[in-house]
Amino acid sequence: MKKLAVERRTCARIPTEVGEFQLCYYQNNQDQKEHLALVFGEMVLQEPSLVRIHSECFTGDVLGSLRCDCGPQLNQAMEKIAQAGAGVIVYLRQEGRGIGLLDKLRAYNLQDEGYDTVDANLKLGHQADARDYTIAARILDDLGVSSVRLLTNNPSKIESLEQLGIQVAERVPMPAALTVENAAYLATKVERMRHLLNLNGRSPQPSPKPKPMPNGRPFVTLSYAQSVDGSITRQRGQPMVLSGQESLTLTHQLRASHDAILVGIGTVLADDPRLTVRLVAGADPQPIIVDSQLRLPLTAKLLIEHPRKPIVATAETAASTKEHALLDLGATVVRLPATANGQVSLPALLARLPQFHIRRLMVEGGAGIITSFLAAQLVDRLVITVAPLLVGGLNAVGNLNGHGLPQLQNPQTQWLGKDMILSGDVSWPEKS
Repeated sequence: MKKLAVERRTCARIPTEVGEFQLCYYQNNQDQKEHLALVFGEMVLQEPSLVRIHSECFTGDVLGSLRCDCGPQLNQAMEKIAQAGAGVIVYLRQEGRGIGLLDKLRAYNLQDEGYDTVDANLKLGHQADARDYTIAARILDDLGVSSVRLLTNNPSKIESLEQLGIQVAERVPMPAALTVENAAYLATKVERMRHLLNLNGRSPQPSPKPKPMPNGRPFVTLSYAQSVDGSITRQRGQPMVLSGQESLTLTHQLRASHDAILVGIGTVLADDPRLTVRLVAGADPQPIIVDSQLRLPLTAKLLIEHPRKPIVATAETAASTKEHALLDLGATVVRLPATANGQVSLPALLARLPQFHIRRLMVEGGAGIITSFLAAQLVDRLVITVAPLLVGGLNAVGNLNGHGLPQLQNPQTQWLGKDMILSGDVSWPEKS
């Protein structure tokens, strides 16, 4: 392949509502696309320039589609650069994170069927993000910009530019334009693409569209917080806060992308959790409590305060007196077969959940539930928050009793505040 050559052909004055820009047309010898630079003011080249690398989005930039946040990001970048007095927007013609408009529309159709934006691209045979920023870096070179204050939420963009010789002196956050239509899309950006979005604003969000279910059961995301040494608390039954505020917000956003959230009775007795999404926009998921002996207190927040009454999964032998009391408070009690040690059969529970229109299930713990789901190979995705602490307490994962160890496919890591988030799709050796 020829060495990349980028040439500025012409520039023209473009007056806008926020000020007057120069729009420069670039030609290159690698593709036939019309890449552009929107330049405002006179830049002091010895100082980092305010820069936005923006990939074309016809649906968002031109039509104002609410399915993404691209149009608002472009407008926001123009406003910030105009307010700063100087800066550049490099407009790259790589629609749909590099897959083109045709397959972007096909991906939209898959998203309407329940796939998230990453899985839709993968199903069409593309990468989750196929964009390349080489031409953007060479355009900045042509403009004499070697150091930037980058308007972005995407750490991959920062990494790419630095590898291409552009110093990123500062990341300037781009607050999300959260809508009913794009909330799940933004959540996927955070969860699966490492985007550094703060989704604290509240706005209505519909229930996420159902995702195709593996083996006739809900798609299961296992999520929990642990210390560096694998502990979730100092000792069983004693609550302990591990997550920082940033990663806690991510957990709430993750909850909002699921139909239901499941915990064991031990977690309820120790923490009395609310299991809501109060820190982000979205609908509260249906709470599910695995309680083989019906020990759930009648004063629990999930019974008294949660807007959706819990589903309580219990063994067939549990006391009927407590069941009647729970039913009187609005709970749904589901009796299920028990395992040899008297615990609720998790496969039997998952088989029942589609009856409640639950197709995406988030499991948060505690240790017994985490271990049981892993031992039964019932986990499809794993999201672990690792706090920089050494606790020496109760491990999140116990003995898997010789079952095949799960492996992470497409692993991702990101830092949120003091915490590291590790996530990936789960692969089971015996099923491969």
